[in-house]
Amino acid sequence: MRKKIAFATCVQLGLSCIEEIYKIGGKLDLLITLKDEKARNKSGRIYLDNISAKEKVPLLKIDNINDPKVIEVLKKYKIDWLFIIGWSQIAKKEILETPKKGCIGMHPTLLPVGRGRAAIPWAIIKGLKQTGVTMFKLNEGVDTGDIIGQRIIDIEEKTTATDLYQKVDQMHVELISKYWNDIVNDKVRLVKQDESKASEWSGRKPEDGEIFSSMTINEADKLVRATTHPYPGAFYNDGKKIIRIWSAGFNEQDGMIKLSDGYLEPVDYEIE
Repeated sequence: MRKKIAFATCVQLGLSCIEEIYKIGGKLDLLITLKDEKARNKSGRIYLDNISAKEKVPLLKIDNINDPKVIEVLKKYKIDWLFIIGWSQIAKKEILETPKKGCIGMHPTLLPVGRGRAAIPWAIIKGLKQTGVTMFKLNEGVDTGDIIGQRIIDIEEKTTATDLYQKVDQMHVELISKYWNDIVNDKVRLVKQDESKASEWSGRKPEDGEIFSSMTINEADKLVRATTHPYPGAFYNDGKKIIRIWSAGFNEQDGMIKLSDGYLEPVDYEIE
């Protein structure tokens, strides 16, 4: 018997996954999103009204994923699995245990590496050669649940956050496509995370994008690439003004900003 699936999202990434489900012949039994006035200014905020109407799927609009109304509606529709993707609120125990099979999330690293926040900038700053996206069963921990599947993303020498963000989006869609039939036909195989390889990455703030003259070319280059769009950007404070840097060139002879082993020359930048 086909499993009943609900999907909670409020960003484009989640909508792309929902569209892929219908593209491959799947269907959803319930959609959940934020109320229209919530997170109106959130980057990437989308609305599910159109796809709800087009596919004739019930749509629940909420303030918080842990609202009692969510539990009530999940029970009403006898939901087996709930996808929670592109959603900043943390689902609590009661929500996680309401769908009969559980809840599914995704994280843009190869778990158990890089649990936590700011996965895309950190992958570049840390100089990783590979990262990826992990689909996993949510539990009460932060990105600690059993793994359903992973997709690897190669990081090239000049990969930017913009590039990586697009690849992460695409990998979410590919994982949905690959594991959808297993999920709806109750053939999901869960793999425990290897705790010996686990690492946690902390959150990042806009001020963490500051470039200092003590940095090397390599350090400044990674910071510029890691914090460009859709993030707040790297910046240099020369004491009189802020130079917001979206892309830059580097050399050992001359440039606008002196570093410990050369110079940074902003290419795409703004003076604030």
